[in-house]
Parts: sequence; structure tokens; C-alpha cells
Amino acid sequence: MRKLIRKIDAVATNDGDGVKINRIAGRQINSILDPFLMVDEINSDDATDYIGGFPEHPHRGFETITYMKAGRMRHRDHMGNEGVIEAGDVQWMTAGKGVLHSEMPEQTNGLLHGFQIWLNLPANEKMKPAAYRDIQSESVTELNLKQGGLVRVVAGNLKVNGVGVVGPLPQLSTEPVMLDVVLNSSESVELEFSKQNTALVYVYSGSLNQSDSELNTRQMGVFSQGESLKIQGGNHGANVLVFSGKPLNEPIAQYGPFVMNTVEEVELAFQDYRQNKLV
Repeated sequence: MRKLIRKIDAVATNDGDGVKINRIAGRQINSILDPFLMVDEINSDDATDYIGGFPEHPHRGFETITYMKAGRMRHRDHMGNEGVIEAGDVQWMTAGKGVLHSEMPEQTNGLLHGFQIWLNLPANEKMKPAAYRDIQSESVTELNLKQGGLVRVVAGNLKVNGVGVVGPLPQLSTEPVMLDVVLNSSESVELEFSKQNTALVYVYSGSLNQSDSELNTRQMGVFSQGESLKIQGGNHGANVLVFSGKPLNEPIAQYGPFVMNTVEEVELAFQDYRQNKLV
């Protein structure tokens, strides 16, 4: 059984045009999250916290996953892709060699709650063509738990309480698993995926009881390698995101929207962007 070995607190910050977010990221924890780079959460019913959105900006060298829980977000990119994702929908974008895109709230009031996750690409894929997938809520695999909980499988091939489930995405080299799990009070679930791969759990509501420890709201738990991961809802249950992936164990050079393997590659990305050669 995997064991909880570390807790990481989300940090309040701003991004885009003044959007208030809670973030887990940073050079000091890149190796711990590997192959993931960042988890951002937006959760506010005050439009001034999110209305500025994320105007057009570039990316190179990784993938972004946007998952909505409430509200609406419009995406546009240089490839001509445009669409609105809302509660339960997912946008999976591969920046690869380069992408220019914007993400803007499609609302002026009410609750906006969603996540953006950055997933690294291996060195031999960082310059592949950009790509985009919209995954509608009804395409996300769901499994109801016996005590009333729910597991939504955005990505991955795994077992949930011994039952095999597969998400809507094809197999990727980083072997990503991404789950949205709802647990009632004291309800537990056992998850099985590649025992060598990273196991991360982000609590976005409620708490988890893990043996003699507790994971609270806006905390991420880092778990050891192991055959299975068992998580249990606290007194008031829990809503969590579960992540797993195959560590790349490669050097990371990141500056702003570019994630490469060397400083020289990052400098080239900036040069390409300035010279309109990024895309």
C-alpha cells in the first residue's frame, strides 16, 4: 500500500489578468511532482477575482489540462480551435513546438471553479506539433461507489476497488492518470495503477484521513510507490483530484510559459516568439 510521505500547501497568487488562484508548483518540488509541473485552482463567486481571464499567451514544451467544476470558460488558439467548456468538461492541450491561446471566463457573475494542470513532455516530444482535445462531461468515465461516492476518470487505465476502468484519452508516453473523486464521510476507495509511477492527491474540499495523518482542503499529498493507493474521506467527506504519471527524470528549464530541458532551449523559445516563429 502506498504511504503518505509529504504534504504540500497550495499558495494563493495571481496569474493572467489578475486572476486569483491557489497554486502548487515551484522548482523545489518539480522532481516530486514529475511528470506534472503545476496544479492551479480557481474557486470564486466574486467576478472581480476571475473576470480578467487569461488573454492570448504562448506555450512550448508541455501539456495543459483544464478541468471545470462550475462556470464556463472559452478557449481560442492559433490553430482555429474555439469552444466553451463548463462543469465536468475537460480541455487537453498539447503545446508541443508552440501554441498561442487564450482562456477567458464566459460569465460576468456567479461561481467559477476549475483547475489547470501542467503536464511535462519528454525531451523527444517537446517540439512535436501542437494539438487540442475537448472532452465533454458525458465522455468522462464514471464509476459509482457502494457508499454513494463517485470516481470520474479523466485519463488513465486503472482499477478502482478491483474494477478495471479506462478514461477517454489514448495512451500517452507519460502514462497520465487523472481522477476526480467524491467520498462521503469515512468512505474509502482503493486505486491501482503503475506502482513505479508518481501518486499525488489534491484535496479541494473536505479532508482525507490517512492512517495517523490528515490531508485538508488545498493540500496535496505525495505518496510513496506501491501496488495500490487507498484514500478515506474525513468526517465531512472529501472531494479530491488524484494524479499519477511516469516520471521523466529529465532536467527542467522553465521560464514563464516555456518548459524545456536547457536554458538555451528556453532562450530559443523566446526568440522564436519575438520573431513570430513559435507557431
